[in-house]
Amino acid sequence: MDALLDDVTRKSDGRLQTEFDDFQRVYSHELETFLVGRCTGPALGWQRDYSDVAAYLESVKNQREAWRDILGRFDADGVEIEGVQIRPFHEGDDYRAEWVTFEFLPGVMSRAVVALPPGSDLGDPPPVVICQHGIGSSPFHIFGRLDEHGVYDRAGLVLLDAGFAVVAPVNRTTGPGRGRLERLAHLSGGTLYGLECYKLERLIDYLETRSDLDAARLGMSGLSLGGAATLLFTPAVERIRAACAAAWFNHRKRKMAIPDPRYSCFLDTTEYHAFIPGWLPDFSDSDLVSLICPRPFMAQVGKADGIAWWPFVEEEWRAAAAHYEKLGVGERAELVLHESGHEFVPSRMAEFFRRWLWA
Repeated sequence: MDALLDDVTRKSDGRLQTEFDDFQRVYSHELETFLVGRCTGPALGWQRDYSDVAAYLESVKNQREAWRDILGRFDADGVEIEGVQIRPFHEGDDYRAEWVTFEFLPGVMSRAVVALPPGSDLGDPPPVVICQHGIGSSPFHIFGRLDEHGVYDRAGLVLLDAGFAVVAPVNRTTGPGRGRLERLAHLSGGTLYGLECYKLERLIDYLETRSDLDAARLGMSGLSLGGAATLLFTPAVERIRAACAAAWFNHRKRKMAIPDPRYSCFLDTTEYHAFIPGWLPDFSDSDLVSLICPRPFMAQVGKADGIAWWPFVEEEWRAAAAHYEKLGVGERAELVLHESGHEFVPSRMAEFFRRWLWA
């Protein structure tokens, strides 16, 4: 090619714009290829010791702290749990419940429904399951209201019928609303998830002051974004003795960064709230489960759920369950892979918690 033709002064504005658009497209592809590879590459920081449970917990201690740093750490700045406000939620023969509100950060209130099963005042205090709602939902959904499509399937009532106290916290519930707060959290050096994890810890502090339930036998469950809270918070909150995440456990590296027509990829959505700086590559879902291990963990995933392609879920689950198997406690890890979609299977969840929290 004639070198003179490369002289910018010999080209039309249209030609220059075309060339620059070409450079932009190629550069974008180069960057995405590099960054996707960085997100989906092998985890490097793990040195797990499976010789026994004590050695295993010691070997993952640094990664547990690293995960908490990624979520971001919050503290109460002198705020004590006092002036707790109580108001009615439900009083009946089936169960009784109340709204509980208290300040957990300066000017920020924790709000949750605390429900007790029938007859709980006649015997030993019942174990507790925290049941976290998802995007577009509320504690009302947990207790069988507003659930037009039945995806919660009265999960809280099923747990109450099984003899558990049920605690349903309120989290920010819309995608755009969470995204706005996530940006502010990032600017301040944390994440909204980290703030909500701290809120959960303060709620557990409160539950431990009550004599009508047994917060020492504590489980956590959640659907969708509530499943995210369960999987993301349980590694950091060791007081949670058993956890069940529904409609969330996934092949996280694919889910976040690799578009595929068989599932929804967060990269192609506007759900900014779903992105945590530093999450990948070291903390895929199976890695987070390794921080829950040896505590019991259940994942519920629907084959018809568009958030995941179930063969990839099975692949990630094998990696998660392997940690339990290597420690000789494989029965503590359970995948419920059902034929439906984005929903709870409350009966299986209740069986799981009965097995691990009543002992």
